[in-house]
Amino acid sequence: MDIGSIAQLSTTMAETGIRQEVGMTVLKKAQDIQSSTATALIEALPPMPAAPSLPSHLGNRINTTA
Repeated sequence: MDIGSIAQLSTTMAETGIRQEVGMTVLKKAQDIQSSTATALIEALPPMPAAPSLPSHLGNRINTTA
């Protein structure tokens, strides 16, 4: 192996590491933005109105058998 190929390999490895770091940073930023957007959407939902005409026992159990 000559000196030139070793230097090129070292440079390539360093560039790959930097690209991975940048990619992870962009991914984390995208996840943060997505999280804040989802939170804003959930907070923007109007409160559910109560259904006064239904008996109090309805909606307390979920039938999981089909």
